[in-house]
Formats: sequence, C-alpha cells, structure tokens
Amino acid sequence: MPSNFTQNPPVTRVGRFELKRELGQGAQATVWLGWDVHLEREVAVKLMLGEIDAADPWLQEARSVSQLSHPNIVPVFEADRHGAQPYLVFEYVSGPTLAQQLRRTGAMAANDAVAMMLGVLDALHTAHSAGVVHRDLKPSNILVDASGRARVMDFGIAARVQQPASGDIVGTPGYMSPEAIRGAAPAPAMDIFAAGLVLGEMLSGQRVVAEREPSLAMQRILHQDLQLPANLSSAVDDPLRALLLRALARDPANRWPNAKDFRDALQQWLAPASDAPTAEPAASGAGAGSGSGGSGNATLDFLLRRMRYKTDFPALSDSVSRIRKATNSERGSLAALSDEILKDVALTNKLLRLVNTAHFSSSGGGNISTVSRAVSLVGFTMVRDLATSLVLLEHMQDKTQAGQVFEEFLRALMAGTLAAKLGESLHNSEDAFIGAMFHNLGRLLTEYYFVEEARQIRGIVAAAALAGSALVSEEAAAVRVLGISLEELGLGVAKSWGLPESLKRCMRRSSGPPPIHPSTNPDEQLRWLTLAANQITEIVLHNEPKAARAKVAKLAAGYARALGLSAAAIEAATAAAQRQIAQMAAAMDMSVGAASPARRLFGSPATPAAQPADTTETHKATAPTDATDPLDATLATPRPADTIVSPRAANGETVQLLSKGIEDITGLMVENFKLNEVLRVILDTMHRALGARRVLFCLHDQKLGMLTGRFGLGEDAAKAAASMRVPLKEVGDLFAAVCLKGADTLVTDATHGHFASRLPLWYSSSINAPAFLLMPMMMKGSPFALIYADHGCAGGIALDDRELGLVRTLRNQAVMAFKQQA
Repeated sequence: MPSNFTQNPPVTRVGRFELKRELGQGAQATVWLGWDVHLEREVAVKLMLGEIDAADPWLQEARSVSQLSHPNIVPVFEADRHGAQPYLVFEYVSGPTLAQQLRRTGAMAANDAVAMMLGVLDALHTAHSAGVVHRDLKPSNILVDASGRARVMDFGIAARVQQPASGDIVGTPGYMSPEAIRGAAPAPAMDIFAAGLVLGEMLSGQRVVAEREPSLAMQRILHQDLQLPANLSSAVDDPLRALLLRALARDPANRWPNAKDFRDALQQWLAPASDAPTAEPAASGAGAGSGSGGSGNATLDFLLRRMRYKTDFPALSDSVSRIRKATNSERGSLAALSDEILKDVALTNKLLRLVNTAHFSSSGGGNISTVSRAVSLVGFTMVRDLATSLVLLEHMQDKTQAGQVFEEFLRALMAGTLAAKLGESLHNSEDAFIGAMFHNLGRLLTEYYFVEEARQIRGIVAAAALAGSALVSEEAAAVRVLGISLEELGLGVAKSWGLPESLKRCMRRSSGPPPIHPSTNPDEQLRWLTLAANQITEIVLHNEPKAARAKVAKLAAGYARALGLSAAAIEAATAAAQRQIAQMAAAMDMSVGAASPARRLFGSPATPAAQPADTTETHKATAPTDATDPLDATLATPRPADTIVSPRAANGETVQLLSKGIEDITGLMVENFKLNEVLRVILDTMHRALGARRVLFCLHDQKLGMLTGRFGLGEDAAKAAASMRVPLKEVGDLFAAVCLKGADTLVTDATHGHFASRLPLWYSSSINAPAFLLMPMMMKGSPFALIYADHGCAGGIALDDRELGLVRTLRNQAVMAFKQQA
C-alpha cells in the first residue's frame, strides 16, 4: 500500500541500483524509487521484507511478468538478491495509482473510465493468453501514467491457470470473486470479476463492496448478487450497466468468457461500429487487419483510443506564440500563416486531421492535403485556437521522452524542408513538405504515446549493431515489441484521421530502387520525392558530416533520374535545408543536447543554433546614461563582468530545478487545488533555483490601492513581506512603474545611482537588496500581484534566455491558478 512517510532505506544500494526514497509499503515488501547507475534511468525497486528461503516463490512475480510484454503492464527489468534479501526491479511509472486518483477526483466520466478499463482488459488478456492469472486486481495495483494510460502492476500472487486448487484464500477482500473466496483453482474469470469491481468503482467513485471488515465483504460477495452504487452518473446508461453487471455475475459461467470479449463489448459501447472509420482493404505487413469498431491490432486500437480521449502530441510554445500573432486579424497574410504552421509538426498534423473530417472535407470539395487550403477553409481564428489547445513540449513530465519527441520533430522538419526544396521545380513544394513530414508518423506517435516501447525498439536495434550480428531493422524491432510495424501504425492512424490517399502513399517505404525516369503519376512522383528526402535526412542524422556528404552524394546520384534533378541539385538542396533548419532553430530558440545526433541536422558545428547554451557568459552591461530609463535594464540585459555568480548558476541545476517545479505545479493544477499551495510551490521553486536570499508574494489590496506583501520564503521573509507597499495609482517609483507597465525587470546592481534614485523610501529603509527581480502578474491589462526575489550581492541573480523563459512560465502558472480559482 502507499506509504505516507519517507524513511531511510535499510541499505542505500542494491546491486547497481541506488535507493532514493520509499514509494510504498506492504505486508511483504517495500517499494523504493531507485536509480540505475549503468543505464542512467529511474526504476522502482521492490525489496522483499526479511530473508526469504530460496524455495519460496518470491521469483514468481518476476517470472510471471517477464513473460508478458504489453503497453498496459509494468515490465520487470531484473530479479536478484542483495545478500539474503531478494529484490525486483520494475519500470518506474511517474504517476498515481488509480486508487489515489479516485480519492482525489471521485467518479470518472463514463467515457474516460471505459477507455482506461480497455487498457486494463488488454493487459489481462495478454496475461491470460500466457497462462497467468493476476488474482489481486484492484485500483491500488493499477498505476496511471502521465498520458493517462492504465498500467497493471503487482503480480506478486499471480498463479498459473493450470495450477491445481489449494484451498487457500488469496487476494484482497472486496475485490475477490466468489470462487476465489472458496479457494478454487486460479482462472481468468477471477480477474474479470475483479475488473468489473474496479470499473464500477471508477464510475461511482466508491467501492462496489463497501464493507471494510474482510469477513463481511467476503460474505456479501459469496451470497449476494452485487448491485451497482446508487450514485452512478447519468452518463452510465443501461447498456453499460448491463455490460458491467455481467462481469459481476456470481456464477463464472454467466460472466464474460474472457477478457477480450469484455473489452470488445466495452469498445463497442464506447465507439459503435457505425462511428468507426470506413473499412478499406488491409495492407500487407504485421498488424494489418480489420474488424468491427477496431483495426484488428491491439496496439493500434489502444493508440486510437488514447488519441481520442487524451491530448494530441505537443507543439512548440514559440510556434503557438507566433501563430497567435499571425492570426490576430482575418486580414493577415495566408501565405505567412501557412509558413508558420508548416514549421510546427504537431500543428500541421492536427490541422490536416481536422479539415479532413466529413464536415470540412465535404465543403472543401474532397480530401485536403495542403496547409494553405486548410487555413483558407477553417479560418484564422480556428487555427489560433488549434495552436493554443496543444500541450507545450517543455511541460511534458518525462524530460527524456520530451527530448526524444523533440528530436523526432526536428527529423520530420528537416525531411519536410528538404522535400519542399526538391519539390520547388515540380511546383508542389507544400505537398512535398507535408508528405515527407508524415512519412514517419508511426515513429513519432510511438515516441510520444509508447515511451518504454520506443526505448525497447531503439535498444533492440542498437544491441544488434553492437553485437555485430545481422542488423535488426527498426520496423522488425517494432513488430517484436508492439506487434505492428511503425509504418502500419502510422497508416492506421492516418486512415482514422481521414487523410487523403496521396499522403498515405507517401508514408509507405520503398520496395525497390527508384525508377530510372520521373513518374507521370503526380502522386507517385511525390512519393519518390518524400522517400528521397527522408532517406537523406536519415543519412545526415546518423553519420558524421564528412561521411554523410559522401553518402548523400551517392544517394543523390541514384535518385537524380527519378526526380528529374541533377545529383548536384539534390546535394545543394540538402545543404540549404540544413542551413534553414539551423536558422529556424536559432530564431525559435530550439536547442538539443550536446550528444544528440539531431545536432547534425543543423549542419556545421559552428552554427550558432547548435551551440550549447552558455550559462556563464560575462558580457559587460553598459551603465544607463541620463537619457536611459532604468527600466530598460530588464531580464534580457547581460550581467556585468564582475557579477558574483551564485552556486546554482555555476552548477547548471537552475534549468532542472525550474523544469521540475513547472512539472509539479502542472500536476497540482490538473485537479482541484488549493491556491496557496500552488503559490508556495512556485515561490519555493524560484527560491531554490535562483539561489535567492528571499522570495516574496504581494497581492493587490483594493482598500489601500496598492500591492502589499502577503508571505514569502527565505531570510526574514515575514518581516520583509510586511514592509512591501507598491502604490498602483501613480508612477511614483521604480516598483510602481514596473508593475503598472507589467514589465519583468531584473536590477543587477541597485546601488547604481540611476537605480537608487528611483527606489521607494519604504524599500531603501527596510529591505534594500543590491540585486532584485520583479515579476508583475497581470490580468486584463492591470497588475493584481507581484513576485519579488532578491540576493545579498550585486549581480547575484542572473538568468540566461532559457532560464528566463522557465521563470516566466512559473509566473504565468501563478496567473493561471488565480484565473481558475476566480
């Protein structure tokens, strides 16, 4: 069960795993957050309590789970002993258990509950097919990851289907089937009964078997037909009630025959066959198939459900900002807006998906495959709303995943940019851009929605290469892990989106060499062009520059006749595309890790966009002259050469601390939250990340007509907050001017005469810090609050552009918290 406290582990390390903090504790084991020092990843380490005899079935859980590979099952990585103490190592899933989520949120919407249960039943079907019965399915044994996916865990008392009846009562009272209470042999029907109980709890927010006394709970299950809680929402219609009650039948013969049938029935309720995409002939390859209301492939069906009920994959925040500016007026330039959209892979995907729905495609005269036509059809306002509806990449909770998705975006952007340049002479530049960008849609979706599976795919390919054995293709590895190739996964999603055939054709890989003459079929010509662009992008991505140039030259010679271009023109277009990507990256403030292969897409290592951010620059700032308003010395101003760099800036932890704070606050604000709690987390994050002496929060006092200090953190924070008095009726000093302008301002040396003369008397006579940061909080153009941070040394607070963006995001989260509480 989850633990309400954190204690020091009995050991600090088992094997190669460092133990960080306790995650939960049960009767037989404790679970710790661990760190795999070899693979550099977080894991969950389950330590069995006490010394267990070698004959004891402590390895049963590892053996059971190791046979199961499914996106909805938490995989086991390792099983071993530390001395005499056994331990298991699992994937660490950052998220609450379903039990914790239900305690916070209460009943779930029927669609959301059923969609989540589909994943649980998929996991059970996989386990049952392998001959494994879970026997302890309950909300506390289901994790909910960052994307909202259910992850079944804790197979500690799982048993084999053929295992004979022992007469032992195994499981959790209140979630056990009648036959389990009688000590019958393990059978899949036991898990189906438990799944019905869990779904009933999701729909009602309370346990179906409410008795807490174990004996009373078991007696009720044995002797009464269970009734659903009376508080089920009106969204739980009679058909859904009937499906659920069948799972709860006391006689196993009256339940669903297996988990797949229960899952298919729920899927039919969730998405009736009449609402399913129009069927088309199944393509050859792994995972292809068809079926009523589904694709015939569990992985694709799961992905389509997740994309239906959860967010689309993220857009870049800078893209959202620029697109909103470009759409402020319907009189804006269609060409300019289209160019901005094409720079963002996620928004292009979402826009084309929207306009190819029945409503728009019918009014648009058929399938739509270009952004300019899509924009002209849906209007600027809808494009703006689409942009702001996307999740921001930098707020993804798994930063490793965010980096991998971002690199996939860059790869798609490079392929699209190159295809557009190659297509200029063919007069289909935009078609080429989108076709090339969609070519690897399956890989991009896998990186976002199937995080661990994507890592496994990359690991299989890399391991085969290191072993010197026959190379394993990415597509073959995907089939092993997902049960479907990346190509077919992408095509399945494209089909559900209603994308035109010309785009789906571009997503298919080549089955032979390029033709020796340009095709007379425009769609086929487009396909070869997008294939060339993606193959060249792969070469650039996976080879050092010198080797890449030689390989690109060879590939260009092979494609020249098929594209009707010279090999030199293809090579020139490649170099031009790299320059454009580098310029775009610099303009959009995009950066990648120093060891990332994606840096090669920027071309020369000397390209400014490819350089790592310098957080220790010491450019000298010019002191303001008499004609210079001190307010111009804002956050963007470099700090003086003699700036005292705080420890947090020197050790590079600032970005990590700020990003973690943003993640924590995003999590807090997902559900009902306390405003003061959010504000305190924001102040605490800034206090630690900036190395500040103190951080204060001020709020508008309507009676006094000024911002007054309410609370803070750090040295004499209460006393300092009590002295904060910022008038808002007139610009009388630096603080008032900053707040009325809504200007984020960093004063690195407040002792300079030009600043000192503008400081209010209340400040210079009380706080009087030599360096401080002011971040006003605005609503409807007026300041309503202020976040203040200071340092005891001139130049003690210093921010580079990335840190500045994260600090502003924290402030914006505070503003959003107030708006949501209004």
